[in-house]
Amino acid sequence: MAVGWERAVGLLRQLQRAACRCPSHSHTYSQVPEQPTLGNTDYAFEMAISNIRYGEGVTKEIGMDLQNLGARRVCLMTDRNLSQLPPVNAVLNSLAKYGVNFQMYDNVRVEPTDQSFLDAIKFAKKGEFDAYVAVGGGSVIDTCKAANLYAASPTSEFLDYVNAPIGKGKPVTVPLKPLIAVPTTAGTGSETTGVAIFDFKELKVKTGIASRAIKPTLGIIDPLHTLSMPERIVANSGFDVLCHALESYTALPYNMRSPCPSNPVNRPAYQGSNPISDVWALHALRIVAKYLKRAIRNPEDREARAKMHLASAFAGIGFGNAGVHLCHGMSYPISGLVKTYKPKDYNVDHSLVPHGLSVVLTSPAVFAFTAQIRPERHLEAAEILGESH
Repeated sequence: MAVGWERAVGLLRQLQRAACRCPSHSHTYSQVPEQPTLGNTDYAFEMAISNIRYGEGVTKEIGMDLQNLGARRVCLMTDRNLSQLPPVNAVLNSLAKYGVNFQMYDNVRVEPTDQSFLDAIKFAKKGEFDAYVAVGGGSVIDTCKAANLYAASPTSEFLDYVNAPIGKGKPVTVPLKPLIAVPTTAGTGSETTGVAIFDFKELKVKTGIASRAIKPTLGIIDPLHTLSMPERIVANSGFDVLCHALESYTALPYNMRSPCPSNPVNRPAYQGSNPISDVWALHALRIVAKYLKRAIRNPEDREARAKMHLASAFAGIGFGNAGVHLCHGMSYPISGLVKTYKPKDYNVDHSLVPHGLSVVLTSPAVFAFTAQIRPERHLEAAEILGESH
């Protein structure tokens, strides 16, 4: 038991020390090297999330939000499938009602790449927008975050803000434009976080950009948008919620993370489990246990779909401040090395492994391993999930 505990602690600490080695869900928002404080562990944590608005039909307010922001030239980002579906239509109706001037970019790639990010960035730079709206899943919201960032920092090279060791991991110091995220899947929680993930094709890996500065100004969670999700997308998105909650709750505690930052600006967002993130992670886990199967099996189950939409945001708040660990870390080679796989219910013209699927594949082995370090938390999570049977 002691040997297993030491192995688990050692591996999790190694992930934290080499935070950028899990570059999509990097443990640090600033990758600039700093002088360690003699190996001392941290003594504090902090929380950062987007503003959240929830309610059936609340998307109709987005035109008023943009009016209130004084936006005169808005970029609306989505993908080609969604551009024909009710969520985007609801946004378009609101923009028209309130006379909001906008341009639509519907060329977002599902599971984005460095090139698809660059295409969106080019569009954003040319448009000189003063506000952004992202309507879609994590791929759309993350692409919009990147477009907003590089349009606000036009002289920066693409790798400047990409997490080390692939990029330079520079801190974001430029002011960004307001970004309103309208999630249409119940999985990534991207409307609450400052992370933008993409495939770096040259190295066949996933990496990302991570900074509190790029998190959306507002996340509009409208459960009506989840009613059009096909079964497999509901399932894979739900797996992501499940792992976000489990990983953040079983991460090393914030006061075991080292080194203690010499300046609070260097304190990572992925700080380790903490009392506030724990609340959100456990609540998300209870919702997943009760409603995920229902949401998958019955697309007309409005209650289940709505609850999972909220669970996605709750888990996002949890992992966005505590972090994730091995399931996500090992998911990147799984998805990065895909060659021919095209999943059911994903209307795409390229091969991909859905993010939630790539994460959940390793979860049984991961949690059997990490249970050795914090058995009481794993037992609590197992009891919560067992209540649904």
